[in-house]
Amino acid sequence: MGQMLEKVQGKHWRERQIQKITDKVFDRFKNATGKANLTFEDLYIAVLLVYNDINKHLPGPHFDPPSKEQVRILMQECDINLDGELDREEFIRFIQQQTKDTFITVSQGLIVTLAVAPTVALLTKRTTEGVPVVGKVVQKVPNSVYASLVTLAIVIFQNAADYNK
Repeated sequence: MGQMLEKVQGKHWRERQIQKITDKVFDRFKNATGKANLTFEDLYIAVLLVYNDINKHLPGPHFDPPSKEQVRILMQECDINLDGELDREEFIRFIQQQTKDTFITVSQGLIVTLAVAPTVALLTKRTTEGVPVVGKVVQKVPNSVYASLVTLAIVIFQNAADYNK
């Protein structure tokens, strides 16, 4: 639960995640090509790798990568020294701009899950009072444990639904 709460912390969490992903991808290209900067072709492949990591490691729906034309336009905006290639800092700026909506969607999904699920759990616990056998068992479970179990079930259900898409 602590890891999920860390993800809701917002901007700092987002920046750390982007930094990890961009460093990994940039270093991969730097080691493979021996060049210090990314050309357009390298950049587009790097964007595909970044979106692959985002879809693998972050909760939420599948995010489609941008088109080549969108990458080309944003590359021109982020290429500060106008050399037609992106260095590490330009690449980080590029990815931050490219993925800001993605991380907002992920954060909102986590907030809804963590805020709504415990409330729903407590409401459902009250509604089970009149159900024979089940009501007595559910009422013996402490509220915090019951809310955690229902929240966990909702998260598992969301991940299963995302996986099946």
